[in-house]
Amino acid sequence: MKDLWIIPFLAFLSLISCKNADKNGVEETSEVPQELAYSSYGEEFPATNVLSANQVEERFDSLKPGDSIELSFKTTVNSVCKNKGCWMTLDLSEHEEDVMVKFKDYGFFVPKDIEQKEVIVTGRAFVAEISVEEQQHYAEDKGEDPEKIAAITEPKRTMSFIADGVLIKD
Repeated sequence: MKDLWIIPFLAFLSLISCKNADKNGVEETSEVPQELAYSSYGEEFPATNVLSANQVEERFDSLKPGDSIELSFKTTVNSVCKNKGCWMTLDLSEHEEDVMVKFKDYGFFVPKDIEQKEVIVTGRAFVAEISVEEQQHYAEDKGEDPEKIAAITEPKRTMSFIADGVLIKD
């Protein structure tokens, strides 16, 4: 007798968890459907409050080494690791330098053939200093010739991003 309250409670939960469907069985949602299809990598996230490349560029310009900000932005992939898809560089429209993107906890990778594709990334933006050895490693992953790799001789201040999730336009 004590447990009879569970039945109405479970019925209530099942009612509020059901989604509305029209006569054709199509699910109704309160969200605006995305006009473009994206493949998701890493943590799934809503494509809301997404900044443009110009807006992100302004945010990076205001950062000092050690500062970081959480944000989402849309841009184009310039290059990607050809070994595993374990990093990528993203275009900022007016900036000569690309944003170096790595993936949170090395927990996911992206396809190796996504250059020039549109992406939306979410995560943490920051400014970092990249050692000579790390720059040479990235150049090697990118497939640069040995002379160009050997020409890297100084650390570089770079715009960096740790992505929690990535949406790639199909």
